[in-house]
Amino acid sequence: MPAKRTRPNAGGRRAKPGFRWRARVVAFAAIAIMLLLLWAAIDRRLAPLANTDRQRFDAILVLGTSADHDGNPTPAMLDRVTEAVREYQRGAAPRIVFSGAAAHNRFVEADVMARVAMAQGIPHSAILREPRALDTIQNLCYSLAILRATHARSVEVITSEAHSPRAAMILANLQARDGIAPGDPIDPIDWRVRPAPGLYSSGLYLRAAPAVEILKTVHYLVWSRWRESCQG
Repeated sequence: MPAKRTRPNAGGRRAKPGFRWRARVVAFAAIAIMLLLLWAAIDRRLAPLANTDRQRFDAILVLGTSADHDGNPTPAMLDRVTEAVREYQRGAAPRIVFSGAAAHNRFVEADVMARVAMAQGIPHSAILREPRALDTIQNLCYSLAILRATHARSVEVITSEAHSPRAAMILANLQARDGIAPGDPIDPIDWRVRPAPGLYSSGLYLRAAPAVEILKTVHYLVWSRWRESCQG
């Protein structure tokens, strides 16, 4: 009598080579993403928010964020402008630079912020506008050029709390790369990044902003800081 054939154990089937290759790619990609996020989180935690201990500056610089679609300030914008007004009123600096173009809609961020600041009592003569910047790197590049043209040697940068580490990283990197490092013909500018309290922003924004900023920091670390500069 012929021996009975035994059916192969379905649980013991070997994965196809193509499946194993795809699984390895997915695993490698997941590990790479985790490492990039960790890198960004660590760099954000270690980023110094100042290169000076001074309390008085030649100017205050407010980094732009979008107005709403009716041209009114968003809560994040109100946070930044209100903090700049408070710093001006306590005598931190004699003038304020507002930076930001119409990056997200038709309203120029610098103009909206200046209007809000004047409504809060800042005189027109104390306000400078930088209306071309479309991102944080341009905010800092174009505004530093304005500050140097007015012979300012120090600046307090005001932005949202979650944005502050990335803004500080960019500012420090620009000083090192773009001809304003110590020993270069143009002396470095003393700077401090001051986070604006979230007085007007909602809890949802305050919870989501750090996660968004980590992703933007990854983009900056692996791409933007090598591709963009004040001379580029």
